[in-house]
Amino acid sequence: MKTAEHASLAKEFIRDEARTDWHDETLWWIRQKRDKAVHNLPEWEQLRQWASEIKDHTLSNLHQYLLEFEQNAMANGVQVHWAIDGADHNRIIKAIADKHNAKKIVKSKSMLTEECHLNEYLIASGIEVIDTDLGERIVQLRHEPPSHIVLPAIHLKKQDVSETFHTHLGTEAGNNDPQYLAASARTHLRRKFLEADLAITGVNFAIAETGGVVVCTNEGNADMGAHAAPVHIACMGIEKIIPKASHLAVFTRLLARSATGQAITSYTSHFHRPRQGQEMHIIIVDNGRSRQLGRDDFRNSLKCIRCAACFNTCPVYRRSGGHSYHTAVAGPIGSILNPNLDMKANADLPFASTLCGSCTNVCPVKINIHEQLWKWRQVIAKEGYVAGSKKAGMKMMAYVLARPGVYRFAGSVARWSLRHFGFMAKIKSLNPWYRQREMPAAPKESFREWYVKNRKQ
Repeated sequence: MKTAEHASLAKEFIRDEARTDWHDETLWWIRQKRDKAVHNLPEWEQLRQWASEIKDHTLSNLHQYLLEFEQNAMANGVQVHWAIDGADHNRIIKAIADKHNAKKIVKSKSMLTEECHLNEYLIASGIEVIDTDLGERIVQLRHEPPSHIVLPAIHLKKQDVSETFHTHLGTEAGNNDPQYLAASARTHLRRKFLEADLAITGVNFAIAETGGVVVCTNEGNADMGAHAAPVHIACMGIEKIIPKASHLAVFTRLLARSATGQAITSYTSHFHRPRQGQEMHIIIVDNGRSRQLGRDDFRNSLKCIRCAACFNTCPVYRRSGGHSYHTAVAGPIGSILNPNLDMKANADLPFASTLCGSCTNVCPVKINIHEQLWKWRQVIAKEGYVAGSKKAGMKMMAYVLARPGVYRFAGSVARWSLRHFGFMAKIKSLNPWYRQREMPAAPKESFREWYVKNRKQ
């Protein structure tokens, strides 16, 4: 349950101007790495097109491929479960844990389990859940949600991590050396891997043809958990399916380059069956995805491969931070996925965008993100989840823009007012726009007036 809307949460984030600038610059640096990686691949646009078409085909035949995947996974000795929503997903995992008397669980990165609030559910049931992705573990120790789906602790500096580790892991106070901090985390997590009764992983891709799942990581923590624990549970949304193993190469070439600018993730791990003596489960989760599939304007948001390229390029996300989106999946893609889950609670998110289209330009599977943000605004307004003041303002603006004479008169009044009473525009309580900006000088004439005067020259 959110406690505030994006604008007020973003206001808190940008109070620290230096940190906001650093956050903005760091994410743009990642975007630039992505661009360099893309430019070194002449067939990049062809890969995007293939990926988009594969996903379009899969979503149009999802029932067929899900059943094919289930059949092949079960033939491999994997137990397959279906969950209608997050609560169902959590109950299934709890039942498996209870069956094996599992009290200690290690979990690799999984945005689905974040979406379902699995950690809170299991911890409330007396089960220890340890996130083993380094960024996820940092924010877990701080009792914070991830702020980014690939870089969960991107909002933190090394000094913050040092303080967190000193408090919770007993590391040296004030030691900000990244190598020392990473080694300390590795020592801490190694013991957790060895003690675990059960391991949970996410799923990047599920292959219908083989019944196997693929997990992409840079730390190898998913492999450590899945190979060491006697029980492995892989959690996936229904949209993770791709038809054939031969399609996988298209997506792995796109994923890491889009996410971090790497050619490929350090580990691309394939899980087809449990090892001898191990039990393996796959939980296939809907949680509103079939409803999104039925929305013609929004169905292709289910193509998302969770690379976060749209986060790294978005001027709003970079300047407002992930926590301002008050959901598990933030950024532009989260702003078109989350209204589907709860339109009222997430009605503010599609408005947290400039509609500049940069998110669409970088999306490796060609989701028309900015267009869907615009369409969600219309749906949300129609459903009555827009503030009355905004609706009144838009009606007034529509009236003015539809009447050229009124528009020209309003413009001349506004310019005259700014020239003579411009100081009032700098009163922040009267002009929220000014709080984070500088007021430009009022022009002496409109573009139309300038054009009429100069078109004969």
